[in-house]
This record gives sequence, structure tokens and C-alpha cells, in this order.
Amino acid sequence: MDALRTDALWSHVHALGMLATQGSYTAAARRLGISKAAMSQRIAELERAAGVPLVRRTTRSLRLTEAGQQLVDATAEAFGQIERSFAGVRDLAGAPRGLLRLTAPVALGRQQIVAHLASFLRAQPEVRIELDLSDRLVSLAQEGVDLAIRHTANPPDTHVAWALCETRSVVVASRAYLRRHGTPQHPGELAGHACLHYPRPGETPVWTFERGRERVAVPLRGPFAANNSEVLREAVQEGLGLALLPDFSAQDALRAGKLIAVLPEWEASGGFASHIYALRPYSPVVPRAVQALVTHLREALKPGFAA
Repeated sequence: MDALRTDALWSHVHALGMLATQGSYTAAARRLGISKAAMSQRIAELERAAGVPLVRRTTRSLRLTEAGQQLVDATAEAFGQIERSFAGVRDLAGAPRGLLRLTAPVALGRQQIVAHLASFLRAQPEVRIELDLSDRLVSLAQEGVDLAIRHTANPPDTHVAWALCETRSVVVASRAYLRRHGTPQHPGELAGHACLHYPRPGETPVWTFERGRERVAVPLRGPFAANNSEVLREAVQEGLGLALLPDFSAQDALRAGKLIAVLPEWEASGGFASHIYALRPYSPVVPRAVQALVTHLREALKPGFAA
């Protein structure tokens, strides 16, 4: 294969790497901004030039051959360096610009992040945001995500992490529930109450309370569990029981008097983390649009969520 022909196939090799990452022709074509037919053509041309099969297809699956995987592994870092270098050069042009793919948990995104995006976009007219609200922990690099907002205490070491703000968990109940069942004065009394909780796979539902040197763990029982803090809040407002909620989910209802904080002098844990972070895969250059959004969110969320 002559040098000119090899140069002409660089985009085809990149397409093969995208196919390996995305796992399907449709998804890879979408990421590259081309049709599925064009994607298939590039792979076919690359296989003809290489003289060996690079992709093995069946009716149900797709995987790279040994030769295909070898080619992807050998060129992945080079394409990654090209992408990082181009992003760095493009950012020299001045104002933040381009498409920023952002992901956030459903409840946190709906209640806190979306509210601050309009002002950011007005201030940065050359930036576009594509927001994915999902509680699924996506692979940022694999799915082409530029920035992830995460409610966590331990951001991964493999990512750049910016702390946006602290957050705490609060036990809440409706006035009607407390009138019927009484207000707990000590965490141990929760054993006799309907405690609605956020289920975690493989974990026994327990709330832990600390006050000074005193520490109390309370096993939970209740008629309802849900993996969304907004849903739990609505269930509490309907009088189904007490729930432990992140402060950003509870603050508006507490301020409006729809919910009452229970055991406020105790520090509660057992479902939600202590910080909100912005994360992105490590790279030597951070796009200006990402830096600008992180700065904006940090300023917007800095006051926290105290009711």
C-alpha cells in the first residue's frame, strides 16, 4: 500500500475505532455524523486495503477480529492526541464555543442544573449544550460525554473532578403524617415508623445518624421505595411516611411548609453523598466551554441548598 493510499484511509481507521467503541454501525455513524451506509462503506474499503477481515458480524452481534483490534489498539492514542491537540488549538480562538455534551442524574438535573443553564447559554452564545438526564453511570469517554455532574463523596481518580458544592441529607415528613403518628425525638424511634427509602442493589436499607459521639443505625421498614428523590418527596407529601432526601430535593417543599424536617439536630446518612462534582475524563487540555460551565455552576450552586 503506497503512502498516499494510507493517508486516504486515516478517516477509515478512525471509523473502525469508533465502531469498536460504540459497538454498532448505527451508533458509530451517529457519533461521526455520517450515514450508516457511509460507515459500512468505509469499513469495507479498509478491509479491502488491509487484505484481512477487520470486523466479524453476525445477525446478533458485532466484534472486531484480531487484526481489527490490533489496528484499533495501535492507533487509539494517536487519534486521541489529534483530538486533544485540535481542541487546544480551537480554544485559542478566544470565547468558549462548540457543542458540550453534559450528563446529570435525573432529579439533580431537573431540580438544580437545568435552572442554571439558560443564564450560561445567554452569557456564552457560541456554546450549545446537549443534556442527557440519566441515573445510569455512563462511560464518559465511550459515549462522548464532555462533562458529568455527579452526586458522590469519592470521585474516580481517573477523572478530573471539580467540587461544585456540599450537600446533606435530611429526614422529612408531612404535617398530616406527623399528626397521625407523632414526631420522632430520637433516631431509635424510627423503627416504629414507615420509612420510605432509596433502594441500592445489594445493600440492606439502613439510615445512620450521628450527634457528637452518639451514633445510631436504624434498619428500615416501610411500604414504598423508589430510586428517584423527586418520587420519594411526592410520596412523603402524600403522607405515606418519612424519607431521607438530599437537601436539593427537599428545600422548596420545606420552605413552602409542605414538609417538616425531622431530627434536624442529627447528621443523617444512608442513601446520598456529601458533595456534587463535575467530572470529565482526564486530558491535558480542558476545553474552554467546559471550564466556563464548571465555573458558572460552581458560582450558582455555591450557596448550597439550605431550606
